[in-house]
Amino acid sequence: MSHPLVGHEAPDFRMTDTHGRVVSTEDLRGTAYLLVFVPFAFSDTCTNELIELRAAEDLLTRDGLRVIVVSCDSIYTLKAWADTHSYKADLLSDFWPHGEVSRQYGVFNPHKGLAGRGSFLVDADGVVRWAIVNPEGEARDVAEYRGAVQQLLG
Repeated sequence: MSHPLVGHEAPDFRMTDTHGRVVSTEDLRGTAYLLVFVPFAFSDTCTNELIELRAAEDLLTRDGLRVIVVSCDSIYTLKAWADTHSYKADLLSDFWPHGEVSRQYGVFNPHKGLAGRGSFLVDADGVVRWAIVNPEGEARDVAEYRGAVQQLLG
């Protein structure tokens, strides 16, 4: 079943990265992006997913694509995680207002205060073209990202 955002304009956001810089949908216009929501930076499943994503150089260096990971953790927690695991791609904090962007994408869990495992591929015009939301504790497969990116960008 398709996610309700597929085929629609991606919700606007403004979040802060691990260097204190604001990243917004306005900044991303003209570039496709893969938005990957993770529950907690230091949890086992999240860490394994991000290490696998870090190793996916073909995605991280692909022309016309930006890979962005979003967590409800603070920028300080995300920076510590990035430093610990030598993660160089974008890590954005949806900490405050807590989970606001995760809510807009329909992946926020209000009972646990975290983002679920949702991923969204947005085209250069800002339209969501592909999405996957995995159950709690179930890691996503980078091969699925590759397939969706290949379909979008060729």
